[in-house]
Amino acid sequence: MFQIDDFIFSVDIIEKKFKCDLAHCHGHCCLEGDAGAPLTNDEAKILEEIYPKIKSYLRKEGIEVIEKCGTSEVDSRDGEMVTPLVNNRECVYAVIENDMFFCAIEKAWQDGVVDFQKPISCHLYPIRVKKFDHITAVNYQEIELCECARKMGEKEGVYVYQFLKEPLIRAFGEKVYNDICDAAVELKKINYKRGR
Repeated sequence: MFQIDDFIFSVDIIEKKFKCDLAHCHGHCCLEGDAGAPLTNDEAKILEEIYPKIKSYLRKEGIEVIEKCGTSEVDSRDGEMVTPLVNNRECVYAVIENDMFFCAIEKAWQDGVVDFQKPISCHLYPIRVKKFDHITAVNYQEIELCECARKMGEKEGVYVYQFLKEPLIRAFGEKVYNDICDAAVELKKINYKRGR
C-alpha cells in the first residue's frame, strides 16, 4: 500500500497489468455480480434527473425495472446505493449490441444528450473505492471475469493505473494521478535494484 493525501492505494494498481478486451469478455462486467453498480448519493440524484433523457437508450426490461423500483436502490446487504438489476443479473442501464454489453448512460453522454458519463464505480472498474472516517481505500479487485484483460495488459505492457488514467483523474484529480505515476516509477527503481 502507498498513501497519497487521504487516499491509501493498493500497490497492485501500479504493479499489475490490465487492459479491457471487449472482444473476449463482451462487457460482462455489466452482467456479472451480486449487486448493481455502487453509486454516490449525488450520482443517485443525477440518475433520477437524467432518466427522461436516457430512457430511449434503454432496453424494455431495464425500463420496466426502473419504472417499478426507481433509477437507483439501496442494497439490502450493506445499505449502499446501487443501480437496480434486471432479473438479479445485468444492470438496468446495460444495453446489448452484437452480443456485447454497453452502458446506455455512456452512449447518451457520447451523443451529447447528457453531461454525466457513467457512475464512477463503473468507470474505475476493476478498482474499488471504500471510504472510511478519515481515509479512502483504493484497491484493485482481481476477478476471474477479467482474465482476458490481464492477458491483454501483459501482452501490451499496460498497467492498471495507465489503463484507468481517465477515471482515476476524474475520481481523484490530476495531482493525485501524477503522484501515482511517480510512485510507479519509484517502485520500478526499487524492483530493478532487487533484480525483480
